[in-house]
Amino acid sequence: MKKTELDILEKWYAANFENQLAGRRILIEDIEPILKDLKAPFQVQKIGESEEGRNIHQVKLGTGPKKILLWTQMHGNESTGTKALFDLFKYINDSAHQDSFVKDLLETCTLVCIPMLNPDGSKNFTRVNAHHVDLNRDAVDLKAKESLLLRSVLDSFQPQFCFNLHDQRTIFNVEGFKNPATISFLAPSIDVERTLTAGRKETMAAIVAMNATLQQIIPNHVGRYTDEFYPTATGDNFQKLGHNTILIEAGHYKDDYDRDVVRKFNFYALLSGLTYLVNNDTYTDYQPYFDIPNNGKQNFDLIVRNMKIDNNTQVDVAFQYEYEVVNNELVSKLVEYQRGGLKEFYGYQEF
Repeated sequence: MKKTELDILEKWYAANFENQLAGRRILIEDIEPILKDLKAPFQVQKIGESEEGRNIHQVKLGTGPKKILLWTQMHGNESTGTKALFDLFKYINDSAHQDSFVKDLLETCTLVCIPMLNPDGSKNFTRVNAHHVDLNRDAVDLKAKESLLLRSVLDSFQPQFCFNLHDQRTIFNVEGFKNPATISFLAPSIDVERTLTAGRKETMAAIVAMNATLQQIIPNHVGRYTDEFYPTATGDNFQKLGHNTILIEAGHYKDDYDRDVVRKFNFYALLSGLTYLVNNDTYTDYQPYFDIPNNGKQNFDLIVRNMKIDNNTQVDVAFQYEYEVVNNELVSKLVEYQRGGLKEFYGYQEF
């Protein structure tokens, strides 16, 4: 996206983002009223239920030959992508923005979106589902109802591209910088050798376009997630099956523990990725993908420097926020994570 386009988008977003969704804990009860109000070109339907009987919905729009599948909250405690996806719905639905992009998107692409795959995990604010299955490690065994549902949508829809939307922990920084990895991307591997298949190159090319947009807004806040091959992971297996899968990991930004600022950058990434897929029929510019710095693991929520312990020995002590649901409210607490010489680490707060 050009700077002028981003300036216009910034003004639109400030006034029109989906303000019915906010905070870290987003539940099926939060999104269903919004889904109910969606009208054409959106087609909303219930496609299944979770292990505990909560609804799972699909949103379909567009009539074009390029098929794109998007899903969020595969991990229930990772809701930034859900908020960003509803911001995208708002953008498409906004009559003032029925511009050439929206028209081209609907004519060029068919989108299928699952805006909360794991509503049980969302309720409990856990990574896993109600039966303690990590859906992102269940692509082979398919033990969970939710995993089977996602796979059935994949097999019937046969998308060319997939967007797999996640959140990552605050420990991740952009390698070489103190900055948090506010957004990280990954083109998943299909094997241990991390073979550069044609599909991976196409996935990388789309990521290159998204990174180019974000570097104009949050320079040096974008990282590259490890492409280590995970044999049971969803993205790795979907990529292996021939569906180009773009992993977006939403991370931390200054003072934004609710990730209500980061959602905007996630939305920009989605919109710029879709713009790239709409405007191109070949996806070959993949080499700049390797210029995106790796994720590091050098940041903590809090570091207390030179804390005196036994025998007046001084150590650095690092803490991280952990979250749990208490009386149906999400609460956080600082938990000691590491101690020792932490000179090479950075704290979002330090004392």
